[in-house]
Parts: sequence; structure tokens; C-alpha cells
Amino acid sequence: MIMQVHDELVFEVHKSELDKVKKFIETKMVNALPLKVPVKVDIGVGDNWLDAH
Repeated sequence: MIMQVHDELVFEVHKSELDKVKKFIETKMVNALPLKVPVKVDIGVGDNWLDAH
């Protein structure tokens, strides 16, 4: 993780590891705390923060 922008986390990941890291991050975020409501995680990919949206 290289930074946080409000409610977003920004990671720098090598392209060959992208699928594995996306799955890992989503799993960790969804299961971070036991909540009664579901946690929705959206993951965008791009060469920079703007392109990832």
C-alpha cells in the first residue's frame, strides 16, 4: 500500500501478481471486522489513481 485517499487504498502491484493480490486485498477488507451488514469492495486498476476509476 502506498497511500490512502479518503475511503480508498492505493497499492502498487506488479502486473504478474495482480489477480492474486486483488483477491487477497478484497478478502482482507471484507472480513476485517465482524459486522452485521455486508462490506462491499470495489477494485479498480490503472497506471495511476485517475485511470483506476
